Amino acid sequence: MEREGYLLFSLVVFVGVLSLHLSRTEAAIGLPPDAKYLTRKYYKKLNTCANAEAFVKHQVQVYWNKDHSITAKLVKLLYADCMVNGCDASILLDGPHTEKTAPQNAGLGAFIIIDKIKTVLEDRCPGIVSCSDILNLAARDALHLAGAPSYPVLLGRRDGFESKAAWVDLPSPSISWESGLAYFQSKGLDVQDFATLLGAHTMGITHCNYIRDRLYNFNNTGKPDPTMDTSLLNKLREQCPQKMNKIQEQNQTVYLTPKNGPNYWFNTAYYNNVLLHQSVLGVDQQLLFNYDTNQLTLEYAGSNEQFRRRFSLSISRMGSLKVLTGNKGEIRRNCHFTNKNNPHIK
Repeated sequence: MEREGYLLFSLVVFVGVLSLHLSRTEAAIGLPPDAKYLTRKYYKKLNTCANAEAFVKHQVQVYWNKDHSITAKLVKLLYADCMVNGCDASILLDGPHTEKTAPQNAGLGAFIIIDKIKTVLEDRCPGIVSCSDILNLAARDALHLAGAPSYPVLLGRRDGFESKAAWVDLPSPSISWESGLAYFQSKGLDVQDFATLLGAHTMGITHCNYIRDRLYNFNNTGKPDPTMDTSLLNKLREQCPQKMNKIQEQNQTVYLTPKNGPNYWFNTAYYNNVLLHQSVLGVDQQLLFNYDTNQLTLEYAGSNEQFRRRFSLSISRMGSLKVLTGNKGEIRRNCHFTNKNNPHIK
């Protein structure tokens, strides 16, 4: 499969290089070009906030103990940030026309966790740790608590100054594999990242309005999606009745991977569902219909370890898209506002 040998090699080198604390350039192997200025244990090496990662990890643990759904929420928040204008924490900015106000971002959560972590870090290391780095670290730590590997996060990102709802181009969950892959490629990712990062849907929920077409009017046929397993179709129709109004559709939720349900475990149940035609979202079921994504689905369904390793690389690649480093951007004192617009900074 295209790029398979290279990615296997890159993954080994990526993890190995980071573990050996080698140079920045070497550490960026397999990652987007902008990642070359990021480094592991950035704040500890500069002696600016040596325990930053420990502070983040502790706060994530506290929230996760109360609510396991924070894993899915943080991963979705990271995706919403990095896939639009790069990983610059622009999704966190408040305002009447910022990214978080876009329709595609309705229902985003976990802001309270980022706020708490930022408050703790500002108290201990004021003006040092970026909101963008906090989001990447928090997502990693929450994923690890859910069963994912604790992959190394390269640090040194800075925060952006702008956030516009008009930038948000996140695709519909009902798109074809062709459109989904094209979207990922437009951001600098590839087919392996596409198939691997969709595996995050092994956790979390979706709303009835996102799957209504598959249940009742697939491609305007007046019939359900023929690729959906009948037992799943009947179950979802019970949860999302045809006569629901729009408000009910937006409020009613179903688990993306019913087998995992409220446990929010990071595992390969998602890929087994794809093979059984039991995917809830259309884009997930589409993995069967492209040769490369089909082969990756088969591989991951049969090897939890392969999925864990590949996911570590793909989410690291996504977390390094169009990052701001050096003199670009700023270190926000409050993740909701740029420093210029922060009402608490005189």
